[in-house]
Amino acid sequence: MPRYETNQIESAEVLRRSWAGWLPLVVLPVSAVVCRNLLSAWAFMWILAFTIFFSLKWLTWWKARSRIAHSSWRSAAYLLAWPGMDAEAFLDASRPVTPPTPVAWLLAVLETMLGAVLLWVVARSVPQGYPLVRGWVGMLGLIQLLHFGTFKIAALLWQGFGVDAKPVMFAPLRSTSLGEFWGKRWNLGFRQLAHRLIFLPLRRPLGTGAASFLVFVASGLIHDLVISLPARAGYGLPTSYFLLQGAGVAIERSRFGRHLGLGRGVCGWCFTMVFLAAPAFWLFHPYFVLRVILPFMRAIHAI
Repeated sequence: MPRYETNQIESAEVLRRSWAGWLPLVVLPVSAVVCRNLLSAWAFMWILAFTIFFSLKWLTWWKARSRIAHSSWRSAAYLLAWPGMDAEAFLDASRPVTPPTPVAWLLAVLETMLGAVLLWVVARSVPQGYPLVRGWVGMLGLIQLLHFGTFKIAALLWQGFGVDAKPVMFAPLRSTSLGEFWGKRWNLGFRQLAHRLIFLPLRRPLGTGAASFLVFVASGLIHDLVISLPARAGYGLPTSYFLLQGAGVAIERSRFGRHLGLGRGVCGWCFTMVFLAAPAFWLFHPYFVLRVILPFMRAIHAI
């Protein structure tokens, strides 16, 4: 067979494999959006979030499955029973894993209980005349219950089976810089995904700063899709929040930021916490809290 025909066949095979990895990301979220008017706002939010999550998870698995020899149960477990996005680490049985300690188990259980108390006890005690406060308390409880509690317990369970499954949250309140918060401590599943799919391919042609900023742009657009679209209002606010975070990272890494001591110590911690918290209403805007979170809390009998 001529060499150019062989190259064409190989290129077609690569394209076919690439499409198989990306296809769910096109089909599943679009299918959820088509069904939006048939669902309550909170149900549509969860279904849309899950379709995006599973599509991206499938993509990471598809890219890693042929590079790493692994058993079929690891593939099934990664796709169906693990919230992280580091497919290579999860599938690779040769990686050494330290079994979780009793202290780690205790902390994970306590963090889960804290989330449940915030969601089903504290939120209920907030007067009905303060719906935004109610919604925010419940939302913080939900984040605590899932990301810091349940997902951490899942990580410890897999570590007990010898799987390299790191928790998706790593003490984010200890961050002394925005770069550390978003890059090393908060939602490491999305961080790993964005690093491989956006940052690494764009770093060489655009530079580190521009590639990092585009990661924040992508994160903002995804959050806008999951937050503003179900609420049918507040479009652009979550994206603006992440654009501001990208600008904050650029400031703390600039000569001016380094001169002020940003990115380290107490000054860096204060800058980070203020930059994260002050515009938080742009991310989880009132439309989302009132139209999506509060109805969901009623549906699960939290209020």
